[in-house]
Amino acid sequence: MAYRRTPAVQARLDAQRAAVLQAAVALLAERGYAGCSMAAVAERAGIATGSMYRHFSGKSELAVELFRTVVSREVAAVTEAVARESTPQRRVAAVVETFAARALKAPRLAYALLAEPADPVVDAERLVFRQAFRDLIAAQIADAIADGRLPDQPALLTAAALVGAVGEALVGPLAAGEPADDLIPALTAFALRALGGPAEDDTDQDDADLHDTGEDDTDARPADPARGARHAAHA
Repeated sequence: MAYRRTPAVQARLDAQRAAVLQAAVALLAERGYAGCSMAAVAERAGIATGSMYRHFSGKSELAVELFRTVVSREVAAVTEAVARESTPQRRVAAVVETFAARALKAPRLAYALLAEPADPVVDAERLVFRQAFRDLIAAQIADAIADGRLPDQPALLTAAALVGAVGEALVGPLAAGEPADDLIPALTAFALRALGGPAEDDTDQDDADLHDTGEDDTDARPADPARGARHAAHA
C-alpha cells in the first residue's frame, strides 16, 4: 500500500517550503543568485541541507521557483497600480513608475531579476517575466488605439520595445546602486512619448474648452506628448 502523507505532515512540509522560499528571497536580495546555494538557503531557513531536497531537486529548480515567487509579487504590484488609473496612457505610466520605483528600492533583487548571470532555466523564466509586462502594457495600448487616443500601431511590438528599453535603462543604475533622482520621471516621460498621440493633459483641457465654447477645434489640438509625459510622471 502506497504511503500517504497525513494532513498534519503535509501542512508541516508546506510550512517548511514557504520558510525556505522566504529565506531564499532574502538571500537573493542580499547576495544574488551566487549566494543562493542549497546549503546557504538551508542555513538561513534553519533546516538541514538534506531537508532542502524534500522540496527541490537542486539549485536550478530552487532558482526557478525563487524567480517565480519574486516575479509574481512584482506583477501583482504593477497590476494593482494599473487598476487605480482611469486612462490607458496613465496605466502605461503606472506600469513604468511602479516597476522602476520598486526596483530602485531593492536594487540587488531587481538586478537579479533583470540581468544577473544565472542558470539557463532562469534566463527562460526571464522571457516569461518580460512577456507578462509586455502583455499588460499592450492591453493598455490597444485600448487607447480603440478609443482614438493613440495612432494605430502594433500594440505588442510597442509594448515589447518599452519593456526592453525600460529594463535596459534600469540595469546600469541597479548595478551601480546609484540611481539618478530624475530617473523615474525620465523613464515615464520616455514611455509616453514613445506611444505617440496627443498628451493627455492637452486633450483633457481641449475637451473642457470645447464644452465651454461649443466649438469643435479637434484639428487644432496640440500634439505634445512630452508635456503630458511630464505631467503624468509627477501625477
